[in-house]
Amino acid sequence: MQSCIVTGMANKKIKAAVFSLILCCNLAFCLDSPRQKKVKILPFPVFGYSPETGTYVGAVTLLTLNAYNDISTRTSNAKLEFNYTWKKQIILEGEWNYFFKKEKWFSKGKIHYSKYPDYYYGIGGDTPPDNKAIFDSNRFLFAISALKKVGPDLFTGFNMQYSGYSSVGSVEESAAYPELEDGASFGIGYSLLRDTRNSLLTPTRGAYTYFRISYNLSEKNYWKMTLDTRYYKTWKSRITLAVRAVNDLRFGNPPFFDHAFLGGDQFVRGYYYGRYRDKNLSSLQTEIRFPLFWKFGAALFGGLSSLYSGNHPFNLKSIKYNIGLGIRFLVDKGDGTNLRMDYAVGQDNNDGFYMSFGESF
Repeated sequence: MQSCIVTGMANKKIKAAVFSLILCCNLAFCLDSPRQKKVKILPFPVFGYSPETGTYVGAVTLLTLNAYNDISTRTSNAKLEFNYTWKKQIILEGEWNYFFKKEKWFSKGKIHYSKYPDYYYGIGGDTPPDNKAIFDSNRFLFAISALKKVGPDLFTGFNMQYSGYSSVGSVEESAAYPELEDGASFGIGYSLLRDTRNSLLTPTRGAYTYFRISYNLSEKNYWKMTLDTRYYKTWKSRITLAVRAVNDLRFGNPPFFDHAFLGGDQFVRGYYYGRYRDKNLSSLQTEIRFPLFWKFGAALFGGLSSLYSGNHPFNLKSIKYNIGLGIRFLVDKGDGTNLRMDYAVGQDNNDGFYMSFGESF
């Protein structure tokens, strides 16, 4: 019976990938235009699989904006995505990265709403699978950073974030975790960004360093500090090396929903989002991207991550690996925008298939 279930899940992922490729080929000729437009809108139906949602269907729209048409301002972008899953989950999310004229100011942010049953395994990087509890919740997240240019490719400013969980209800065995209850967190802090990437969605050269610290008001107040560094290099063979190192730390007692997580389509692919959570996260991810033929490319990626409570990130029990491969399909030659389809595997029977615009990092 177990082998049948595994085979069924694999078939769903294969069908999702094939369906996505067919859609790519059908839309390639209408989306790829040699004309330089100030605003480009790329709508796309999605059908995929991720460990936290199972099979999902929906739509994603990518907007790229080059409002000032000058060489000193990089292309801005925004994305709006809606998904409905076979687990009766609803997810609505929008995010943006916007450069003002001559990049004198930069703003980035995200707004997210979701409603669905979820799994919770407790706090720690080595929680066993039989710790699983199921709970319902409505989630709302809003985050924004407003940064002023103070030097070559250097920005500084403030960040603000609100996270709220409501209607948190026990579905199965959740009574074992009293922290599963309604709550909210509001944080405000300082950000410093240095960004020399040639593109935000599909960078091939340059570097990115983002430091953020915030004080967060909740039932118990706490501090958050994040350092996200990335490096990109492309050779004449058009092979690109991308490396990302992240340290995401908390000081105090954050609510259960604002711990550091693994998983998702943008960070440590291959894990159920929230399967492992703790106060601190350190991660190193590497990806090699290379062309195949026509509009197709491919990527190989993997990394090591550690979730921990104290000052010891190298506890072997908390270290998790992930490894995967992906297909890239060029949907906009002018901006070099790719549609990304990745399959990733992690430890403890975690895996996932992801589809999105732009690279994971």
